Amino acid sequence: MFLKSDPQTTPAPLILASTSAYRRVLLERLRLPFACVAPGIDESRRPGEPPLDLALRLALAKARHVAMQHPNAWVIGSDQVAVLETHAPNAEILGKPGTPAKCIAQLQASSGRQLAFLTAVAVVRGVDAREYTFLDTTRVQFRKLDAATIERYVALEAPLDCAGGVMSEGLGVSLFEWVESRDPSGLIGLPLIQLAGVLREVGYRLP
Repeated sequence: MFLKSDPQTTPAPLILASTSAYRRVLLERLRLPFACVAPGIDESRRPGEPPLDLALRLALAKARHVAMQHPNAWVIGSDQVAVLETHAPNAEILGKPGTPAKCIAQLQASSGRQLAFLTAVAVVRGVDAREYTFLDTTRVQFRKLDAATIERYVALEAPLDCAGGVMSEGLGVSLFEWVESRDPSGLIGLPLIQLAGVLREVGYRLP
């Protein structure tokens, strides 16, 4: 069900092609009515696919898939990957760990190193095949993490569904030395500054 909306402020229904609680909470900050729909796509990486290409492809695939079901709505798709070597052809991607053991292994690999969190966003409407895409890059320097620190963090926060195995909006921020970003919401998974600009361009009323 869509939330009740004012036609003067929302030109079309708005859908977030995600079931992520983190992205939902971020989008709620814009105070626009929207619905969440699971995109239900295969998120596997293609052989040799660069991280940037992967993030953009999946963001578009999510938005397009839901837009086919709701052609009159504007659909937001987003995908984030964390990489240890941004420009290397064989860049190591740290996805959602899924298990405590994998989460611990990812954080051990990140200890004392810089990661780039690449967040791609696509805004799509099926009825007229309009598409907007953009990419946000946030760089993070991890401090040196010993085994006890990593195990304690994973036990306390269980960030098993977070790229790189770290929940930056929570206790995960204590693992960093610094964060370099143009948009603090990008690291959480939905860069609101650029997204707000796109939504204004397609007709939504925002301050």
